[in-house]
Formats: sequence, C-alpha cells, structure tokens
Amino acid sequence: RWRAHATQIEETRVETFAEVRDFVQAKHDLMIDEPFLLGFECPVGDRGRRQSIFLAEIKGEDGRRFLRVESLVVPLEDFDAEKCLQINYRQRVGYLAVDDLEGTTYIKLCENLPYASLDGEALEYVVNHIAPLADRFEQVLEYDSDIA
Repeated sequence: RWRAHATQIEETRVETFAEVRDFVQAKHDLMIDEPFLLGFECPVGDRGRRQSIFLAEIKGEDGRRFLRVESLVVPLEDFDAEKCLQINYRQRVGYLAVDDLEGTTYIKLCENLPYASLDGEALEYVVNHIAPLADRFEQVLEYDSDIA
C-alpha cells in the first residue's frame, strides 16, 4: 500500500515552474500565463462563485525555491490588523498577508510550498483549501460580494 502511494506521488511530482504550469493547465484555463506567474479561477461553492488563484515562484534567502499560492481576499482599507493575526493563528493551511495590486492594498490568503517536496497532490490540496477559504473570508468581510 505504501509503495503504490509513493509511486503515484512520484508520477505527479512537479519540480519546475514549467511542470507546475503543465499540471495546472491540464485542470484550469489560465487567465495569466507569464514566465513565473500563473493565474486562474477556481470554482467554489454551489452558487457559481469563482475565486482567483495566483501561483508564483519565489526564492528563499538560502536559494531554495518555493511555489507561492495566493488569492485576493479584500482591500485592506479599514480592516483590523489584529483580526488578521487572530485568523492567522487559527489557520492550518494558508496565512494572511498584505500586498499592493494596481495601487490598492489587499489582504491575501497565501501558502508557500517548497519545490523539494512538491507534487500534484499537495498543490491540489492547497488550492482546494485556499480558494474556498478566501471566498468565505471575502463573503464575510465584504458582505457577500465577489471581488476576487
């Protein structure tokens, strides 16, 4: 049983951003396809809502490569930073961060996956947790609107 599972994971291993692109493109239509940045929409819930997911390759200080999975949640304006930290403390997958997009500061839900242990199963797991969670945050914080 362990051997079969290990073989399956080995077959879906993604060690480069090009392999990430191939894996994601087989499952989603890309709305952004740049050398080290991908964007696509992931269906969430049963009301036809969709959540934008972005994948980017980043490097650690020690040179190790990571795949960052992120989704916009809400604009930061008037949102309590302490509440973000409380949410981060409770998270098991993903963390809240802040970044600018076209001049507007947004709260984002992110996760960094090391390429050293990255496979398709792990990537799907994170995307399938980040997208609906970001959508739920967005609905609660923006009173049921769909901005991302």
